[in-house]
Amino acid sequence: MKLRGINWRGAMLAVSMALLAGACDLKRAAVLDPKGPIALAERDLLFDAFCVMMIVIVPVIILTLWFAWRYRASNTSAQYTPTWSNSVKIDAFVWSIPAIIVISLGVLLWRSTYKLDPYRPIENAGPAIEVQVVAQDWKWLFIYPEQGIAVVNQLAFPAGRPLSLRITSDTVMNSFYVPQLAGQIYAMAGMQTRLQLLANQPGKFVGRNSQYSGGGYSDQHFEVVSLSQGDFDAWIAKAKQAPGRLDAQTYPAQAAKSRAVPITYYSAVESGLYDQIIAKYRHSGHAHTQSQGQGSNVPARR
Repeated sequence: MKLRGINWRGAMLAVSMALLAGACDLKRAAVLDPKGPIALAERDLLFDAFCVMMIVIVPVIILTLWFAWRYRASNTSAQYTPTWSNSVKIDAFVWSIPAIIVISLGVLLWRSTYKLDPYRPIENAGPAIEVQVVAQDWKWLFIYPEQGIAVVNQLAFPAGRPLSLRITSDTVMNSFYVPQLAGQIYAMAGMQTRLQLLANQPGKFVGRNSQYSGGGYSDQHFEVVSLSQGDFDAWIAKAKQAPGRLDAQTYPAQAAKSRAVPITYYSAVESGLYDQIIAKYRHSGHAHTQSQGQGSNVPARR
């Protein structure tokens, strides 16, 4: 059928193919394939909010199509009454349902926001491994203060054991994101944010910067590996065999702008290096002060 030069059959076929392609992409979407309790809770929240909103959207679509068919020009039997008096019952029905939906969504999101607070330790998961994360141009530096090592573009930890991240930036604002393990959180110079991770089983995942940060942004991704405890111990031993050392003298060269940086290990890290990275922006006046209402412990998450 054609109308004013438009091939509606072709248009409907194109829309159908687009919807089919979108459905296939959803199956590969990392955010819908969680591998840890935090990501699972966030996926469930997404589905719950979607289902609640469908309570309004689906009836509206059905009624719109029904009204269009019922009151079409060729249907002379349909009663058309454009003038009618006020109806308290109809008004109450029309406004009460959206109000209930909004309240339900508000309660659902409030409870989930508290439960998924990135600063809140994961309950009943044992002691966490602390890792200090530094966003750079255009790579990620992971410092393991307890193990005394550092790694570029690889984050490794034991499966089943929580990971507590302290995150900052040594450049413009970045966004730390591992879709299959946790939500996104910002990394900002002179400030610190926190994030908790946990993987249910061993595996490899992709982490990335979801905030545009310049020319090397497309290469600013990193490997996330959850290992058995034995493999994690072997990974630590491997890192300790690396020739490089990271301290105040070698750090500037490591932090220099670079693209597509391979995984690099440092067998030793100067104590307090992470705090020095944060402090240099505070001393230079680039960071907000507590008196301005923003400090190093202010979360920034979307």
